[in-house]
Amino acid sequence: MEQYIESCDMGKYNHCPTMLGSNNLIFTIAPAYVASVLGFIFNVFVLMVFCLHKKACTVTEIYLSNLTGTYLLLVCGLPFWTDNERANYDWPFSESLCKLVPVVMRMNEFCNIYFLVLASLDCYVALVHPLFHELMSRPFNAKLGCLFVWSFGLVFAFPNFIYNKLIFNPQSNLTHCLLDFTSPDQYLLYDVRVIIFNFIIPVIIILFCAVRIIQTLRKRRMEGLNPQRTEQKTTTLILAVLLAFLICWVPFHVAKLLQVLQYTHILKCHIIVVIIQEFSVYLTFFSCVLNPILYVIIGKSFRNRTKEFFKEKTL
Repeated sequence: MEQYIESCDMGKYNHCPTMLGSNNLIFTIAPAYVASVLGFIFNVFVLMVFCLHKKACTVTEIYLSNLTGTYLLLVCGLPFWTDNERANYDWPFSESLCKLVPVVMRMNEFCNIYFLVLASLDCYVALVHPLFHELMSRPFNAKLGCLFVWSFGLVFAFPNFIYNKLIFNPQSNLTHCLLDFTSPDQYLLYDVRVIIFNFIIPVIIILFCAVRIIQTLRKRRMEGLNPQRTEQKTTTLILAVLLAFLICWVPFHVAKLLQVLQYTHILKCHIIVVIIQEFSVYLTFFSCVLNPILYVIIGKSFRNRTKEFFKEKTL
């Protein structure tokens, strides 16, 4: 694959040269096509079960259904990404889509992790502070929290709408869709902002909640106070989803951090960094497919809800 300057978010100020050739094109776009098709089918199915079931969603299900919505947004944006890649990054669409697609992808990235933050906080409070959870954990509050996340996600992605443009490169005779800031420092600040708010802060919160949840469950078992079966199943599902997220998305943000280190000349340009970038993108694609599978394998409540959903539709 010919490494595109947009992947570094440094635009025309990117100083690392292309390191991979176009002979890797099939390897590059194949996972995206597979993830687009399977991710769309799986996530639409999950949303149908959550939203069209006659029973109202629990707080956890509200968070998971919104999380599923972010994955659906991601797979809707993947065909544009793959077509752009297949065209050797000669943007084949309009300038409007050059603005819209990055906004959707960036908003998805922000909302994805913060819905997990809400779910992990809810699970943590339910186990560690149950009385407070009974007072505060209401479907209305969960929906309000999700609305705030979507709103902040849109605000967070707004720079892409303002600064993403079609820029002609006379050397390659290609028209690229990329951020067009006026100075190199703006690209650096943009990436640092993404690393802090999309990675460092939410991951610290998620890891704190996960550790406290595991400690609380272990302490209860030692004291002979086993949690309710439904509560334990929900906790297991949330922890599995959190683990899947960390596996699929942490490499992506590590690659982003490596790009910043390259830009500041702390780290030299190296093909290993490019390979990490490629691999991390594939993992984010895989996350779209993995989560619905986890709901079916681990989520007993989701399986029961699915059975009831099909019974309703066949009657």
